[in-house]
Amino acid sequence: MTQLLLASSSPDADASSKRPASPFEASHPGIDDGAPRARRGLPEQWVASLAFLKAAAGIDVLPASSPDEHWLILGADTLVVQDGQLIGQPRDADHARQTILTLAEASHQVHTGVAVLDPRKGHRHIFVDTAEVTVGRIPDTEIDAYLDTGLWKGKAGAYNLYERLDAGWPITFTGDPTTIVGLPMQRLTVLLARLGITPAQTTGAR
Repeated sequence: MTQLLLASSSPDADASSKRPASPFEASHPGIDDGAPRARRGLPEQWVASLAFLKAAAGIDVLPASSPDEHWLILGADTLVVQDGQLIGQPRDADHARQTILTLAEASHQVHTGVAVLDPRKGHRHIFVDTAEVTVGRIPDTEIDAYLDTGLWKGKAGAYNLYERLDAGWPITFTGDPTTIVGLPMQRLTVLLARLGITPAQTTGAR
């Protein structure tokens, strides 16, 4: 039986609403993805590399399995880019405020890299999906209230799409919304099906 391990350092990535397959387990791979430090190469290359590193680190924490179990490891990483500037997860509330003000009244791209490794067969499957997001003006009072919730922690760009849409923030986008929240299910579902895993219908949070 083929099973899937999600190697994730994001607490939201472990939420059951985001789990792309069953049976499913999650593990922290010990990869620091909070602050992008890429100086060369494209953002797409950066997130693809981090996704691969997360998945590769997950090999060391695979559960003990019986001969009839076949484990795949999934790693993913998300990066926000605006006018060539890489925007990762905020360090603290002040950094989160600065990030939100930077993204407001402008457009940005969200790149999510995905790596699925098959240690038994020695196969790797890597792709990057991109979405475009436009944010309108957000009143200071709404930003203050949001920062007080702490929901910005651990999120690239300091926000989660679904949360902020529910809160009424002026956000529009093109592309797969699950790419923006951290796991591009439209493309991932197809890949996992090819590999013998049928994902359940999911939404998620970055």
